[in-house]
Amino acid sequence: MAAETTQDPNAQVEEASPGFVHNMLAGIGAPILELYGTLRDMVRILGLTIYYIINGKGGPRRRNDIISQMYEIGNRSIVFIAVTLGFLGMILIFQAGFQANRITGDLSLLGALFLQLLLREFAPTITAMMLATRVGTGMAAQLGSMVVTEQVDALRMSGAQPVDYLVVPRFIAALIMMVVLTVFAIIVSFIAGAITANAFYGVNPRTFVDFGMLTWFDLWIGMAKAIAYGIAVPITACQAGLSVVGGSEGVGLATTKAVVNASLAVIVLDFIISGIGYAILAIL
Repeated sequence: MAAETTQDPNAQVEEASPGFVHNMLAGIGAPILELYGTLRDMVRILGLTIYYIINGKGGPRRRNDIISQMYEIGNRSIVFIAVTLGFLGMILIFQAGFQANRITGDLSLLGALFLQLLLREFAPTITAMMLATRVGTGMAAQLGSMVVTEQVDALRMSGAQPVDYLVVPRFIAALIMMVVLTVFAIIVSFIAGAITANAFYGVNPRTFVDFGMLTWFDLWIGMAKAIAYGIAVPITACQAGLSVVGGSEGVGLATTKAVVNASLAVIVLDFIISGIGYAILAIL
């Protein structure tokens, strides 16, 4: 009787192993497939957006939508960006001035180097992060709510294309405002840095405001990043909003997805553009 009820431990392992391997492969493959699907949707939406910008017939309605979106983006972001970039400029100058004063005692190039750093890196990248947080979530929530309440389906039934009607105005507005807000961020942060340098280290504002080290490369790489971020943020946000599944819970997940994807896109684009820019600079 005991011999009949005894089970082979190896048989249990063999039976459990296929399930374990399946779960492990599913855990690895599912995020990859999800990422592939997200990237495919983003490319499709970007392609349709460019197509409708070139061939669409928006007319006065589109112009009004673009102006409305530009106002909404600026109104949501300008104070946030001013405070963030202002304090960032103060912190960077305080730390850089302290180190330079301790090592060399020469602060004559502090302003010129800080301006280069702002143009190349901090102003466009931090501004894009702010837009991803403040504006990207709003776009995803708006479009997600329209999907949940079947307004997007109603647009399709009436003959309108959701990308043309909803995405294009947000895309153009975000692209324009990204460049404008980047320039604004540079000005605010540089002024805050100049005030800090004068208050803590006695650097004359005329010495701090030094454009002698600026090159066309600095302007080019800064604006290239601003334009790339201005494309990436609205596309990732709109993709997250239009792919909502379910009710209010799906809208909440879409806003989180928009922030994560937009922030990741900004970091990746920052690395790619910086690498390409410095490679070109090395060749020239």
